[in-house]
Amino acid sequence: MNAKNEVSKRVYEKMEENFADFLKDLDKIVSVPSFLKEDNSRYPFGEDIQKALETMLDICKGLGLKTYIDPEGYYGYAEIGMGEKLVGVLGHLDVVPPGDLSKWDNPPFEPVIKDGKYYGRGSQDDKGPTLAAIYALKTLLDCGFDLNYRVRFIFGTDEENLWRDMPKYVEKEEMPTIGFTPDSKFPLIYAEKGLLQCKLTGKNLSGMVFKGGDAFNSVPSSILVEKTPGLEENLKKLGYEYIEKDGKLEILGKSVHAQVAETGINAINRYLHALTLSGVETKSGKFVVENIIGHNFAEPIFGEVKDEHSGELKFNVGKIEFTPENEILCIDMRIPVTYDKDIIVETLTKKAKEYGFEYSQHDYLKSIYTPLDSELVKTLMSAYQEVTGDLESQPIAGGGATYARAINNCVAFGYVLPNSPKTEHQPNEYIILDDMKTAMKIYMKAFEKFRA
Repeated sequence: MNAKNEVSKRVYEKMEENFADFLKDLDKIVSVPSFLKEDNSRYPFGEDIQKALETMLDICKGLGLKTYIDPEGYYGYAEIGMGEKLVGVLGHLDVVPPGDLSKWDNPPFEPVIKDGKYYGRGSQDDKGPTLAAIYALKTLLDCGFDLNYRVRFIFGTDEENLWRDMPKYVEKEEMPTIGFTPDSKFPLIYAEKGLLQCKLTGKNLSGMVFKGGDAFNSVPSSILVEKTPGLEENLKKLGYEYIEKDGKLEILGKSVHAQVAETGINAINRYLHALTLSGVETKSGKFVVENIIGHNFAEPIFGEVKDEHSGELKFNVGKIEFTPENEILCIDMRIPVTYDKDIIVETLTKKAKEYGFEYSQHDYLKSIYTPLDSELVKTLMSAYQEVTGDLESQPIAGGGATYARAINNCVAFGYVLPNSPKTEHQPNEYIILDDMKTAMKIYMKAFEKFRA
């Protein structure tokens, strides 16, 4: 390398040499089914999430990084380098549940490579990108990179649920000077919408008992329900896809992340629509038919809610449960960065009462905004542009909730390239291997530019 430690052909050759080891280590971490489980273990989010954390730390230790695990099990980190400046790279090791296994071509926790793609739950969100950033730095160090600052890879364990991990880190640990999270897309996310998750609960007068959906932040891909009079006929009339399964009807949708809910097909909404047309009166059905069906952004409730930075309000019914006592709708909303959360809550609460629902908050993360002329944004954008040659793509605002919210002076940076598919939270989640190599090159360039 020359005196400026520039990323060179030799570094890229070393990256290719290391890529086989990267894939072996990715197999180790993707193979762990690290979604939230109430398993009565001593770990806050279950034994599998703890195993994923320990596995990642073992990988880092084998790569020469110093590691630390929170005694309570909320987080861990791996660090290398010397100096006052601390660059944080924040990734999460928990994943959303796999959902209906029949929709997977290969078991979700038995990773496989096919046609240049690496398949497995967590491969894109967020185990693959996090490990790619680690291997990017390892490659630089293998080639003699002068690391005159510290890099700390911070691993969270509750990103897909209630974010009970990062507050623990913030409470106990040193804060990075600057940072990024490889948990979105390139070139860079400079603003993130507010994330509000809530429940609408009302008395169940229908006598029905059922539940569906996997997570607040996923559009449900299917719901398995009892056959009721007129249901099948109305599903056909509406053109809603379904199959018979085990003497029941499985209503089909298309799962996507809640931040782009309007691009998916919500199986719960479709069921409630057909059920209501069949003459079954429920609070949930009436609410969904009158406010959600035919409206991408719940306009009958809120009117038009959008801004130039971050676009429209997003609204997703992620889960539903009818107990003998109550109907419960679990809702995920992404609120544009310039809007007041309290006004959104007041509006929804008022509307919900019209249908016999009570509103309760499940989780909330405030919006964030990093100025486009900040040193962090300019540094990362230059890294992206120098590697890809893409001068057209610009920083964007997003609806996702990433760990960029967890610390100051942090943004979401990759891994998905413009025009490449986001497969997070979907069956057959995958990464494109060539894209991952490009991401590694971008992260290497960013580490180079972070030199003090």
